[in-house]
Amino acid sequence: MHDTATVVRLTEFARCAGCASKMGPGDLSRALAPLPAISDPRLLVGRETFDDAAVIRITDDIALVQTVDFFAPIVDDPYTFGRVAAANALSDVYAMGGEPLTALNIVAFPADRLPMSVLTDVLRGGHDTVHDAGALIVGGHSVIDEEMKYGLAVTGRVHPDRILTNAAAVPGDRLVLTKAIGNGLVATALKHGTLTGIAAGDASREMLRLMLRPNREASQAAVALRVRCATDVTGFGLVGHASHIARASGVSLRVSVDSIPVLPGARQAYARGARTAGGARNLAYIDALTSWGRTSEFGRALVTDPQTSGGLLLAVPEPVVEEYRARVNGAVEIGIVEPAGRHALVLE
Repeated sequence: MHDTATVVRLTEFARCAGCASKMGPGDLSRALAPLPAISDPRLLVGRETFDDAAVIRITDDIALVQTVDFFAPIVDDPYTFGRVAAANALSDVYAMGGEPLTALNIVAFPADRLPMSVLTDVLRGGHDTVHDAGALIVGGHSVIDEEMKYGLAVTGRVHPDRILTNAAAVPGDRLVLTKAIGNGLVATALKHGTLTGIAAGDASREMLRLMLRPNREASQAAVALRVRCATDVTGFGLVGHASHIARASGVSLRVSVDSIPVLPGARQAYARGARTAGGARNLAYIDALTSWGRTSEFGRALVTDPQTSGGLLLAVPEPVVEEYRARVNGAVEIGIVEPAGRHALVLE
């Protein structure tokens, strides 16, 4: 804890923790479907490809990246929650190949239930993470709510010729994931006390380490090696975000489930009953788009598990995949891009 005088478990104030609180991709698609698409030559990336952020051209050499992300606490410590939420929001800019410039705080706070010192620590955590990224928090907006929520609206910049997008995967590209997954399952088990002892401590430490690790290195390596396709893995789970790449690029993705890095404690959490509503929503959305092969029940739970501040999933041209992995700590090859087939995703 930092300046918070009263010990508070923030996750007790969250119905759905972290990115597990995101609206399901199916519901979101139905809500957006009646809205007209925007056509403007300045808009380089809009909502049609389900990318992580919008990109609008300012000059021949500069485009702005704009995104917003906020959620309820996934960890108990206010300062750490602020850091995780900020890292998660900044990730959308990195997923587009951009550099964050400014951020605005978004706060919902139960002022009659929590001391203001809690909010101070949350904001301090966000402030420190944003400034570590070389960006500036320049204001924000707050409302009183029954549930604590925090996040950022972030503006970044990117060269128009170096954008990473869902729509640029081509057959032959290798699928690379930069962080282990399963933090939704682990966070749920920790909240309910079903993961205890040494296993809980190890899982919690590794979960926090990865959530707090920015995706800047992974993004910069991709831009340097002229990779063109990436997304960050967050609330829609690995296969939800992978399906956006498949559909936007007009390809199929073949994924080796056994190659996917798994967060320590995730298997134990699932075995002890950890489930998330977000995972169920993700599975309902992705089921018809996926050939599951011999994927186990845990495998399905893992790949649909909502991630908070997850890593990048990239389609990396085969000639540079080993160099990319050498540059990015923890990057693992998990599959390949194939011509479009019957299913957007093929798990094996």
